[in-house]
Amino acid sequence: MAARRIVLVAYPGIQTLDVVGPAEVFTGANREAGEARYAVEVVARAGRAVTATSGLTLGVDRRLADVRGAVDTLMVAGGDGTAEALRDRVLVDGIRRVAARSRRVTSVCSGAFLLAEAGLLDGRTATTHWSVCDTLARLYPSVTVDPEPIFVQDGHVFTSAGVTAGMDLALALVEHDQGRDLALQVARRLVLFLRRPANQSQFSAQLAAQLAQRDEVREVQRWIAEHPEGDLSVASLSERAGMSERSFARWFATEVGVTPGRYVERARVEAARRLLEDSDDSITTVARACGFGTAETMRRSFLRVVRTGPAEYRRRFRGTAA
Repeated sequence: MAARRIVLVAYPGIQTLDVVGPAEVFTGANREAGEARYAVEVVARAGRAVTATSGLTLGVDRRLADVRGAVDTLMVAGGDGTAEALRDRVLVDGIRRVAARSRRVTSVCSGAFLLAEAGLLDGRTATTHWSVCDTLARLYPSVTVDPEPIFVQDGHVFTSAGVTAGMDLALALVEHDQGRDLALQVARRLVLFLRRPANQSQFSAQLAAQLAQRDEVREVQRWIAEHPEGDLSVASLSERAGMSERSFARWFATEVGVTPGRYVERARVEAARRLLEDSDDSITTVARACGFGTAETMRRSFLRVVRTGPAEYRRRFRGTAA
């Protein structure tokens, strides 16, 4: 089996993990397989080491202009240096040239801006880090920007959200190329979730849980995650937090950014998604196990949060794993 060629584009001011994270996933697949499934190379405009926003210096293999022949996957990193990189016509033109000979074209975080500047996202749906989605949409009106998913596929072009989402995307590509078993081995080695769903929201309940400052609110969030089937009404949760219902609802919304009801719905949807992906339980059983009560109630929540029904979600994501 010939190794798939992965070309990672770096430039001054990149986010280190946008390059190193995916590289670790692809090279990890080589280690777990015991053979070279991927040939990873880092390229830059000048062919010299680049300094990341963290201050770390990242070595490169060659100049972008020296990339010849077929490429399996082109991956463009993001970072604070993206704004300056957009003004580098040699870099942008080089990305466009290599993309034309690549089976897949991908970006991490604000690397989507470079794909857009090269015209590679025209007429496509894309995502990027939540903090710059509005800017991407404003600067490139021919691109449909979806701020919710952690990564988006539109044809052979993949764009991903911030930083660690690049590793999620790389894992998904490994799973597609090499199968679920190898991707799972890589995920275990790197202590990552396997195949965090592409359309999982950048604003998931788990991510929102990191925002609360008050111990009482964090404890309630932990309880919600561990007991999606329980009584998660405001009355019950406020009693657990030792607050009045009014104070609890106000503090929760202030610290987490959503109402308790919305947060509970998202947490239950995420619990249901895991069961739909990894178990053979019926949709009715999943609905009850995750606190929805009925399959119809769960379906309505899925349509609001995930934009597809539970049955279609299971078909798509279990089909991908298979």
